[in-house]
Amino acid sequence: MTNYLPDGVDRRQFLAATGALGVAGLAGCTGDDTDGGSGNSSDGGDGGDGGDGSIGQIGSGREGRGAPGGIPMAEMPDLEGELTVYSGRGEFLVGELVEYIEDQYDDFDLTVRYAGSTDLVNQILNEGDGSPADVFYSVNAGSLGTLAGEGRSQALSSEITDMVRSEFRTEQWIGTSGRARTVPYNTGEFSDDDLPDDIMAYPEEFAGSLGWAPSYGSCQAFITAMRLIEGEEATLAWLESVVEAGISSYPDEFAACQAIADGEIDAAFTNHYYIQRVLDGNPDASIGTAFTSGDAGAVFNVAGAAVVDTASDATLAENFIRHLLSAEAQDYFARSTFEYPLIPDVEPIGDLPTIDELDVPDIDLTELSDLEPTIDLMREAGVEV
Repeated sequence: MTNYLPDGVDRRQFLAATGALGVAGLAGCTGDDTDGGSGNSSDGGDGGDGGDGSIGQIGSGREGRGAPGGIPMAEMPDLEGELTVYSGRGEFLVGELVEYIEDQYDDFDLTVRYAGSTDLVNQILNEGDGSPADVFYSVNAGSLGTLAGEGRSQALSSEITDMVRSEFRTEQWIGTSGRARTVPYNTGEFSDDDLPDDIMAYPEEFAGSLGWAPSYGSCQAFITAMRLIEGEEATLAWLESVVEAGISSYPDEFAACQAIADGEIDAAFTNHYYIQRVLDGNPDASIGTAFTSGDAGAVFNVAGAAVVDTASDATLAENFIRHLLSAEAQDYFARSTFEYPLIPDVEPIGDLPTIDELDVPDIDLTELSDLEPTIDLMREAGVEV
């Protein structure tokens, strides 16, 4: 390579795993434009060429976790030819995965260009009809929506779009892994019955002991979702209430989760995988995972991919994206980045609800990138952004 919840199921709170997770890679996605953080992988793939139909597993973190469900790469169309992927996902997070995919096929030549998702969209637009990009792999739905809105993506076939829930794809792009908004909390002070399932209730019920990372892209997308769902007036009132409640600010959401484990605060607003990162370093940490229901606190954003309109072989490009939804790739996202797999047959790491048990709000994920009005509201409420 060149450089959701069914009817009748109670999902208010789920304790995060307190046992050893056995995952070496650490997720550090910012949730807006680029993947951040750090990670390592101690070994390579062991799936061979997959010709016998078995499911290979990529990288470390296999101990204690059986073979995933889903469709193995061996049962997917072969990849043959040359393909250029513009990746807004960091190489340290997905490099091992894309190398593994390339290694399965002798006649497949993959070139990946890594940069921020917004930068890559702008690059594709500036390159025009001469863009070498075949696939755009984005850290978020907003950039995918921008590319599609500019007419620079191709419609995907139903064979691939039907692989994930309708909330996480359109005709022009499809999610490949996801991140759920959650409320990490101190399990030494609270039980799951103590946590409200309404995100709007937290400023009053946890006054003086809340945390967040307001300058972080994922947090701003969370407030954007609140603005879209509740309206600007209600969102401004909520922001003013968390400021009045003395919410503590942290540089990122991992730091907010670590503050809970350290006993500094009792709850916070973060993506789910930062809780798993804390537990990966200390399985006995007093931190659990709570979910709210159908509101901004339950937003689920996705990383995903689209076929660029300049793709020289659209079928090859789509089949590559299909490989990102394979059993091996979905298991990799769960174990190595702590993200949510989008294929229901592959379970997330930790004692978490499955993808089909998540009660996500009905919003257009591409609108979460409209941050300017959100930042204006945050500043009006006295939030330092």
